[in-house]
Amino acid sequence: MKTNIYSIISLILIAFLWSSEFATAKKFIHPGIDQTLSDMEYMKKQVLAGEQPWKDAFDRLKIATDLKFEVKPFAHVIRGPYGKPNIGGDDLSKGSNLALNCALLWYISSDQLYANKAIEILNAWTPVLWDFDYNDAKLLAGWTGHQLCNTAEILRFTNSGWQQKDIDQFTQMLMTVYYPLMRFYYPQANGNWDGAIIHSILAVAIFTDNHEMFNNAIDHFLHAPVNGSIFKYIYPSGQCQESMRDQAHVQLGLGEFAGAARIAYTQGVDLFAIANNRLALGYEYTAQFLLGETPHCYGKISDRAKNIRDDYEYVYRHYASKGIELPYTKMAADSIRPKATRSVLTAYRAPSGEQVTQQVKLNPSQVGYPAGAMNQAITKPSGNAIVVNPGQSIQDALNEAASKNGWVLATKGVHKLPGTLKIPSGVTFSGEGLATILYLDPTAGVRDAIVNASDDMHDITICDLIVEGATDTNIASDPNSSRSYRSTANRGGIIFWGQHEGQMKKIILRNITVRNSTYNGVFISGANNVDVICCDFNENGSSVVPGPKLQHNLLLTHCSKIEIKDSRMDTSPYGCGISLTNCSFVNITNCEIARNAWFGLLVTESTNILVTKNLIEANDISGIMIQYLYRGSENITINKNLIHYNNGFGVESYSAKNIATSDNIYTGNGTNQKSGEMISTKKYIIMQ
Repeated sequence: MKTNIYSIISLILIAFLWSSEFATAKKFIHPGIDQTLSDMEYMKKQVLAGEQPWKDAFDRLKIATDLKFEVKPFAHVIRGPYGKPNIGGDDLSKGSNLALNCALLWYISSDQLYANKAIEILNAWTPVLWDFDYNDAKLLAGWTGHQLCNTAEILRFTNSGWQQKDIDQFTQMLMTVYYPLMRFYYPQANGNWDGAIIHSILAVAIFTDNHEMFNNAIDHFLHAPVNGSIFKYIYPSGQCQESMRDQAHVQLGLGEFAGAARIAYTQGVDLFAIANNRLALGYEYTAQFLLGETPHCYGKISDRAKNIRDDYEYVYRHYASKGIELPYTKMAADSIRPKATRSVLTAYRAPSGEQVTQQVKLNPSQVGYPAGAMNQAITKPSGNAIVVNPGQSIQDALNEAASKNGWVLATKGVHKLPGTLKIPSGVTFSGEGLATILYLDPTAGVRDAIVNASDDMHDITICDLIVEGATDTNIASDPNSSRSYRSTANRGGIIFWGQHEGQMKKIILRNITVRNSTYNGVFISGANNVDVICCDFNENGSSVVPGPKLQHNLLLTHCSKIEIKDSRMDTSPYGCGISLTNCSFVNITNCEIARNAWFGLLVTESTNILVTKNLIEANDISGIMIQYLYRGSENITINKNLIHYNNGFGVESYSAKNIATSDNIYTGNGTNQKSGEMISTKKYIIMQ
């Protein structure tokens, strides 16, 4: 990362933090959910003047709005998975959508019939609705809550004729039916759920003037675990948590997070600009795919449900007003605009008078991206490599190659290992990229896919392949349903153990992907000269024995002379991205260390560690932890890293000698946001 880039990011994020604090110190703006009063006045003015695209969108909305719609409230609204069973769910969804349409038509046209219909819908549901039930209860509440609140906000502040007793009863319903259901969120579901819940909790908070509730939803937007935050949903490249599922759910999730950001922006909190315009990255990545291009994806990006939804207009207009170019988002918005209604009417903010003087291109993160096995092998095999096809014995080929310092090439396909693969010294073992998958037979009765054949293994290279830790290589249509934290199987990836320090030597892992191991993804102990280059270790380290927080994406113990660079260490469901214990002379450079359930990087009893130019984000505790147990660590240098939106400190350290931190960017971390650091000389032992 260059210094000027850091300066720009710093200015953006400082502005965000200031605006967030400012928002919590003042009264809410009313009306103030999707639009302020000035935004609504501008919308009305443009429609009445016949300006486009407002006028046509207004006309289409009038045609689509059925004032004869029969309102049928239910006491118990039940919605099962994918809408089966569905008792009252569609009635509530259609009613809340129609109510908001009517509220907008009322405001623009001053036709009391529209206000009356919106009031009828709110007043019919308010005294009747008692609860939601079944699989999609929280999701349905999230979908409908912000629409009902937006409707109510417009009616309450526009002399619509909505009576105070009805307003009070509606408020009671929000606080006794909607909020109790949503307040605990549901991050273990796919991220579109929490996007919708955050969206509606923000709306409820504004309607009820509850700043604490508002702040809680903002914090969840930034720091939630599992799939619940914007950072868990949209990766630094723009890929989304549901990109492998289908594009309808991706667009739903993006729309809900953008809707939440829109409400926050109405109240002066800018969630659009955070983390290099993370929302824009998600929209551009998805729109690019929907419009015919295929960006790099960690996993196979889904071709299902590729119809472009009506979720792009406001996002495109918002970023355009800031001078940020979103060419694919613009094309998506252009394609849907001729049929769109409410999304077009409400997409524009009232002109601020500020002139955009420069167009800025969006830049996805290049830190550790892309990493792991690629579409094509990066390393070309030697001409005399032993070629192994699926179904043939890799172990026999490795044993043969070891006698002559040779090369083994596993071709494309799933190589089902009948038992643990033992790597002898002096071999290079490669694949043909993403299409070469090593998969330990779940019936083999052993845990680890790959181990060292001898305690003194040396001079080995593994490159250009996938080690799959899941119990099935067929990815479910909903990848979240088969994530490693849901599995009880004990599955390890690459496990190399020596019996004393320095016994193993010269281990190179390059362009490999190790994923979905419930034990450690990669565990190396007792080695000198270890290189981990451009690897992708993700979703490893669950809660199987010996237990959570002991297994990680990459665990190194009693190792020295280690180079970890250009790699991705993400989403350990119970552990860390990287854990170092009793290690020395370690360089960690240009890696993405993100979304891990414990720390991003854990350093224990280690010396001479350099951590530089990494992206360390959205880990559930601190980004970097220098842990004390007996002597502590020594000579730790942490510089030029972007360490943001972790739920603890950026850097947390206890009793480390000669720890130096410089030129790091800390923003939005959950504790002590101003410095991002908690460097203590105390011999404090973490007991959690």
